[in-house]
Amino acid sequence: MRKTAEKTPASRSRRLAKWVAGRQLTDELAATATLATPIALTQLGQIAMMATDLAWIGHIGTEAMAAAALAGMILSVGVTFAAGVISAVGPLAAQACGAADGALVRRSVRMGLWVAIVLWAPIMVLPLQGEQIVLALGHEPAIARLAQQYLFGLAWGILPALWFLAIRNFMAAVNCPTPALWITLAAIPTNAVLAYLLITGQFGLPQLDLFGAGLATSLVNSATFLAGIWFVTQCRPYRDYQVLRYLWRFDWPLMRQLIVIGTPVSVAIFMESGLFSATALLMGVISTTAVAAHQIAFQVATALFMIPFCIGMAVSVRVGHALGRNDLSGIWRAGAAAMLLGILIAAIATIAVVGTRFEIAELFVGQSATNADATIKLTATLLLVGASFFMTDAVHSIAAGGLRGLKDTRVPLLFAGIAYWLIGLSVSYVLGLKTDLGAVGIWIGLSIGKAVYAALLVLRLQLLADRAPIASTSDAPA
Repeated sequence: MRKTAEKTPASRSRRLAKWVAGRQLTDELAATATLATPIALTQLGQIAMMATDLAWIGHIGTEAMAAAALAGMILSVGVTFAAGVISAVGPLAAQACGAADGALVRRSVRMGLWVAIVLWAPIMVLPLQGEQIVLALGHEPAIARLAQQYLFGLAWGILPALWFLAIRNFMAAVNCPTPALWITLAAIPTNAVLAYLLITGQFGLPQLDLFGAGLATSLVNSATFLAGIWFVTQCRPYRDYQVLRYLWRFDWPLMRQLIVIGTPVSVAIFMESGLFSATALLMGVISTTAVAAHQIAFQVATALFMIPFCIGMAVSVRVGHALGRNDLSGIWRAGAAAMLLGILIAAIATIAVVGTRFEIAELFVGQSATNADATIKLTATLLLVGASFFMTDAVHSIAAGGLRGLKDTRVPLLFAGIAYWLIGLSVSYVLGLKTDLGAVGIWIGLSIGKAVYAALLVLRLQLLADRAPIASTSDAPA
């Protein structure tokens, strides 16, 4: 009787449904990995470009290195904010792509280029007033002058860098981010050679020192943008969208959407970085060893964060596509596949870090340094404690990406305030300064804040995925 029951049409239908669902999830997992890989490699390429700059600047002297670090910190404030707003091009264009609305894709990219111009004007105040800012921070006039030289060189590449970011978001939105990787890979050696020539003045070129390093970056940023424009106007599938058509048209409703979706992303980034800065100050109350160990562990956490962050960018595109074609089950599959991929990669990375935590600490701390043994031991302990939030970091990055695909960024910003500052920082303060746990207590607080944030975002994503609004194409002119 049991075998007969298993062969009924209803049981066969259930088995077929399970097989189809499993196959769809596997296909979604592959699509997410395929999309996330070039995005992640492009991000690593951007980091490599900055590293080559610092390598050449280090040959100028320690003052030049300090000035470059300060200049980068000053410029990153404005650029990070603008990048968060421009990142909204991705989910908007992805939803339009899923809905087969080429005009809306074109308008989204066009307004991404426009918003870069709008934000570029106030950002330019930072590099042009860099010397005064560095002096106001209490640094020596010589350092301030060097920082200003570097900023003068960097300033002219800000706008093309923001434009290229909009192009990258468009490429990802149409499921073809690989050319952005090719452009970035070509830019790394170009930037290294150009920076060397302009810093040192080889082959008859003027020796421009720090200004030359910044100018090289600006020239490479301009070249990457022009290469991006070539791809989107000459190669398929990009040229089919004609993103430069009607470039002069200003679309205020879509501009407002970009600002409304993107601004909370920028603020959330600042809130997270601000949390680590605040905990660094708490570490300073404990000891200099605690500060050093915290900074090393934070750098490791930042490196591990890169991959789930890129998976989050990919899932925002996949969710946007599903929303655009009114595929609610596709939204669930995109989120589930990204979570599986992110958790798997984070678990492998976490095991590797925990297993080599002492060796990692020794890479950053020379044996001749003051309190070297104590710093290495504390760093290894913090990395062990941080293993919990390496995982939750991956979950929250991917859930936040899925919510961006649903154009939901304001509630996640509220969650960041609650989880990071109300819970995470408070627990870090109590455990770190009011108990004997010290630096370990501060990182336990960070882990708790990260876990709360991840849980809230996952619950929010599940809620919205079940009742996502039906997408509609826009009737506005192209």
